[in-house]
Amino acid sequence: MLATLARSCARARWSVTTVWVTAVVMLSVLAGAFAGPTSDDFSLPGSESQRASDLLADAGFEASAGTQAQVVLHAPDGVATPQVRAAVEDLAAAIEDELPGAEVVSPFAPGGDRQISPGGDIAYLQVDLPHRDPAEVAASGEQLLALADDVGVAGLQVELGLQVEEQEPAGAPAEVIGLIAAAVILLIAFGSVVAMLLPLAIGVLGALCGVAGVELAAHVIAVPSYAGAAAGMIAIGVGIDYALLVVTRFREALHDGLPVPDAVALAQHTAGRSVLFAGVTVVIATLGLVFMGIELITGMAIGIAAAVLVAMLAAVTLLPALLGIVGPRLQRAQARPRRRLAGGGDGSGAAAERWSRTVQRRPALWVAGALAALAVLAVPVLDLRLGFSDAGTMPEESSARQAYDLVADGFGPGVNGPLVVAVDAPSGDAEPLAADLAAAFATDGGVAAVSPPVVSRDGGTAVLQVVPTSAPRDEATTDLVHRLREDVVPPVVAGTGGEVAIGGAQPAAIDFADYTAQRLPLFLSVVLGLSFLLLAVVFRGLLVALKAVVVNLLSIGAAFGALVAVFQWGRLAGALGIEGTGPIEAWVPMLLIAIVFGLSMDYEVFLLSRIREEYDRTGDNAAAVATGLARTARVITAAAAIMVCVFGSFVLGADRDLQLFGFGLAVAILIDATLVRMVLVPATMELLGRANWWLPGWLDRRLPHLTVEGSVSLPREPVRETAGVR
Repeated sequence: MLATLARSCARARWSVTTVWVTAVVMLSVLAGAFAGPTSDDFSLPGSESQRASDLLADAGFEASAGTQAQVVLHAPDGVATPQVRAAVEDLAAAIEDELPGAEVVSPFAPGGDRQISPGGDIAYLQVDLPHRDPAEVAASGEQLLALADDVGVAGLQVELGLQVEEQEPAGAPAEVIGLIAAAVILLIAFGSVVAMLLPLAIGVLGALCGVAGVELAAHVIAVPSYAGAAAGMIAIGVGIDYALLVVTRFREALHDGLPVPDAVALAQHTAGRSVLFAGVTVVIATLGLVFMGIELITGMAIGIAAAVLVAMLAAVTLLPALLGIVGPRLQRAQARPRRRLAGGGDGSGAAAERWSRTVQRRPALWVAGALAALAVLAVPVLDLRLGFSDAGTMPEESSARQAYDLVADGFGPGVNGPLVVAVDAPSGDAEPLAADLAAAFATDGGVAAVSPPVVSRDGGTAVLQVVPTSAPRDEATTDLVHRLREDVVPPVVAGTGGEVAIGGAQPAAIDFADYTAQRLPLFLSVVLGLSFLLLAVVFRGLLVALKAVVVNLLSIGAAFGALVAVFQWGRLAGALGIEGTGPIEAWVPMLLIAIVFGLSMDYEVFLLSRIREEYDRTGDNAAAVATGLARTARVITAAAAIMVCVFGSFVLGADRDLQLFGFGLAVAILIDATLVRMVLVPATMELLGRANWWLPGWLDRRLPHLTVEGSVSLPREPVRETAGVR
């Protein structure tokens, strides 16, 4: 089917190319004009933090149930001078005028003295916004920044402390750097500018469609602000990867003397089927996250799956058309002596075969060494902590980061993330219960301060603010929230009939992280189980499939370990330009597992297909492993190097979410292409010998037969000569 489709696309090459280009341009224009709003709200329906927000909103505390912000003031000579005081009072009045519904507490208002630091040089206005909608909060943040900039007192520093403050996207330069690196690798691998441009075109096209699709989908589903950049990053990586495999097979076919139409058909019949299998695997694994029921992850998953789907479709339709256009030029180039990309007698295949033989001579030693290296890399994963970063990990030049640091210096780190406690009493008098809770909270060593209760008009609901002694992203704050909920609140509430819910930004992040952590083992089990099933069906061997599952698990563990070491512990963080340390973003592990699973299946199928093909031909397991590695090593290395560059380039950006995601993908691909494919696979397959392909007869009869790569002896189809295609 793919061969027929490829021939049709090659014949109608100009029409297919025109349709694709037109569709991409129209989609990009539509996205630019009608992009939907993004949402970074990680609140979880049914969680305690969401219940706290609902209770306060129902009782008329719309501002307390919304978003808290701080306008931070720093005056080296003191904030109590007449000039500063007058400016602060004017600013408070302007905020109330410009942002209807916002509640503003000035440090100079009655009871506001706690908002002036003991040193007297730092103060803040507490601004409670009545809404949680990300678009509204972002608009309010821009207004607050504009009002803060209008304060014209000499020597007075005014910063806005708002965690959801939007930053200018920093992904474009990173993407350009990644594309340049990919172009260099492709040029070295192919030795041809024309051949180099084809995978780049597929990758860029997939990225443009992916980003546009995410922006338009934001009208229908909740999409985080970084979903477009993440989808673009994945589309570039897999688009180039898929096109690289197809173009490699196409050039090999030209080298063997096939005319362009037959070479296009053969490339799609073999490598194209691998691309289809790998792409569908990534899409299915990523869309599996939709069933986790987490809105934030659902938006990311759908965006990435759509981007991969477009890249895959472009590789099996647009790429044959482009090969039909440039094929004659590549055919003439193939007539000249040139190093081939993979296998054969090009020297690279001989080197890979020698390496495989070296590993196979002492397989047990190489397995032990590789497993030891993976274990060392994976050790930090034992300290993995899921959560969300705060303003303390933002770039130092941002207003939110400077406000965060000033508040921490003047008042303590916990003021940056107070807990909001909702107290509801069915008796209609919540004040006594709230007072008892405040006294109980104050005895906890992790609590720095507790505000006096504020009671609703009907008296049935009260709100407290609890200030931790630790920063919002610290593990101590997570422990405090769990301790207050599980140990402190129940004894106080018992027998009163009241309801207490602890909410706020940080408890909401903790609820989200706990939810994902509980479901992560199940998701990992499903992904690895599917991997085992697919490989067992495709390669008719239980042990070869089990081996793949185990090494995939080890490589994922090593990638997570590297994430913890760099982003949570801070190892090499300064050298990589990463600001601050904190927990691993709670949405990253599931997406990382889904995508790495799909990409590793791509390499696994590509390598094992060649090994199985040789084994079926000769019956010699050792020779099959060496030959299979020789035929695929250079392609796998080039593809992996490209994806490492594309994903790793996002570490150079300013968005911590994308830094973390890109770094995790880059490390996982690097490990998979080196320790796994070049060491563990040949060594373990040598140890297992013929047992690699063992499959009980009764199971062999019941399992469906699924072939990923078609036969290399594709019958030629007579084609009419057309201009430029022979």
